Amino acid sequence: MSFFSLPHFPTVNTVAEHNKRDYQIAAFTFVTTTICLTMDGFAPQFMQYVLAFFGWLFLIAWLRGECKYVRTQVAVAVTFAVIGEYFASVYMKGYIYRFGNVPAYVPAGHGLVYLTAVALGRSGLFQQHARRIAVLVVAACGTWVAWGLSGLGRLDIIGAVLFVVFLGYLFKGRSPMVYLGAFFITSWLEIVGTSAGTWAWAEIDPASHLPQGNPPSGVAAWYCLVDAVAIAGAGPVLQAFTKTALVLQRQRA
Repeated sequence: MSFFSLPHFPTVNTVAEHNKRDYQIAAFTFVTTTICLTMDGFAPQFMQYVLAFFGWLFLIAWLRGECKYVRTQVAVAVTFAVIGEYFASVYMKGYIYRFGNVPAYVPAGHGLVYLTAVALGRSGLFQQHARRIAVLVVAACGTWVAWGLSGLGRLDIIGAVLFVVFLGYLFKGRSPMVYLGAFFITSWLEIVGTSAGTWAWAEIDPASHLPQGNPPSGVAAWYCLVDAVAIAGAGPVLQAFTKTALVLQRQRA
């Protein structure tokens, strides 16, 4: 089996249903992400709590229409992503938010972003045109990487490294469609957030001491890691909760 055999991609002649809900979730997150991150670029800090309230409200509303497995995936993704935020931003200073904190809306935001990646990945559009979309994503991100290495803007070595990691997820990972969906939503939110001044990436990555862009061109790889953890962790977590519930029921009986 070759590296480019794409064993986890949908088959070439896949026929998939176009569920309006998948596109509604994606459209909602793209629009609200733009509004939220742009607003947080100039609004006072208390507005972050207002955004957090509505973020959780909308996330819970969307999750009501999902199965237990997807809900658990979102919960795992949010937990892992928030821990990563505090480590990478507050502790390591790899990127810094405008007020030096992790904004209150970030946990709900990560939940919506992950749910959007799942919704796009399972959508009829992505299922039927998986290989074309993959070519588009690789070409777009590859061009972004080349620009970061060209010296025409801020030097971005980290972006190139992350791009290679992203390719590994895409070609060898078990959920490539989710990773493709993650590329679109996460690249968009990174561009909007950094352009609005909501956060900024350090010129030199504090862990590797390599230069990085603002944002790094392959930044979607970090979010793919979140997706991978959510996909791998949802099953065991759901099973643990199920066993715990059974034990409690037996004790009550």
